[in-house]
This record gives sequence, structure tokens and C-alpha cells, in this order.
Amino acid sequence: MADAPTPTQAPRGTRVSDGEEAAQGAATGKSTASTAAQPADADVLARAQAGDHEAFAQLYTLHKRRIYSLCLRMVGNVAEAEDLTQEAFLQLHRKIATFRGDSAFSTWLHRLAVNVVLMQLRKKGLSLISLDEAMEPNPEEGPSRSFGAPDLALAGAIDRLVLERAIADLPAGYRLIFILHDVEGFEHNEIASMLDCSIGNSKSQLHKARLKLREALRTQNRQEARP
Repeated sequence: MADAPTPTQAPRGTRVSDGEEAAQGAATGKSTASTAAQPADADVLARAQAGDHEAFAQLYTLHKRRIYSLCLRMVGNVAEAEDLTQEAFLQLHRKIATFRGDSAFSTWLHRLAVNVVLMQLRKKGLSLISLDEAMEPNPEEGPSRSFGAPDLALAGAIDRLVLERAIADLPAGYRLIFILHDVEGFEHNEIASMLDCSIGNSKSQLHKARLKLREALRTQNRQEARP
């Protein structure tokens, strides 16, 4: 019997397809990554931690789309998202034995992928967030809101692809914090630690991201309503 492929070969042998998979997951609401693993999933994980190459390949198949979608949303570039997805699974191969089950495996993997993306952004010397924004919203943005409160204007049955495009068009700093908070479910104190910024700045950036998203969606609706 031929030897099974090594864990590092499994993810690189099946590259994530182009951006057509970016809209697989919901673009709003908290991440479902915390869902408890089923017994079969736990068995695959245990075998992968024990060095079973086929089990690791199964984990890759199970999680690659969500990790790719996360990377694409964070960096906004298909080729870079594919590379980061591969890097995330290489990091998983190196660190999978350290997973102790304190949280759901998918939650742990998402955090690992987020760290991979943030490390890459820092290596490129990119500013993760803009610190020159005023804490108070501009007058034309309307009355201020309680930072971190649910934004009901973004809830409901919104066309997923339209929303994906609106998120992709956000300034990099806004997009990153919106994804971390509203999509991945990180708290502001966690985001502040990740991005080395203040909790207040994280809240301000999220507030402004929501305002820009709401305006983008309104503009899209007005264009669609024209005869």
C-alpha cells in the first residue's frame, strides 16, 4: 500500500478555488465556530494529533473553506488569501498537538488563522488600523450610537453577495475590526490586544465601519430601485 501523503502535502495539494467560495459563509452575525465537535470530528482530530496523515487531510477538507473565507475577508485579495490559508494549515500541522480542548477546535483554528493573517500584515509593514480617526462620529453621520450595540440596520435578509462586496470595499482598518467583531465574534478587549490598540479605538472603528456599510447598502438599494 502506498504511503499516505504527509500533512503538509495534504493542504497544498488541494488549493482553495478562486473567490467564488468567498460568499459561502454568512457575512453578518457571530461566527458559528464555537459549535461543539461531533464525536466523529473528535475522532478525526484525535487521530490527526497522533500523526495520522489521512486524518489531517480530513481536517483540511472540513475547514479549508471557512479559513479561506476568513483570510479573504481580512486581506481582500484572492491570491494572498490562498497563500495565507495554506500557511494557516501549515501552522496547524506544527501546532495541532498543543490543542487541549479548552475551546472548540474550530474556534482554536480560527484564532490561529487570524494570527497568521495579522503576522503577515505586520511583516508587510501595513498599518492594521488608522489611528487618526476622531473618536466622535462626524456630524453628517447622524446621532451617535452606543458602541458595540447590535446594528439592526444590518440584520435581516440582505443579499449576501452585495454585503460581501460592501465589506470588501471598506477601508482596511474598518474591514479588519468589523470582521473580527461582527463576523468572527471577538470581543473588543481581544481585538485591542491583537491589534495593539485601545479598546476605545476598536469600538470607534467598528462604529464607523457599520456606518459605511449601511450607507453602501442604502446606495445599492437606491440604484436597484431606479427604473
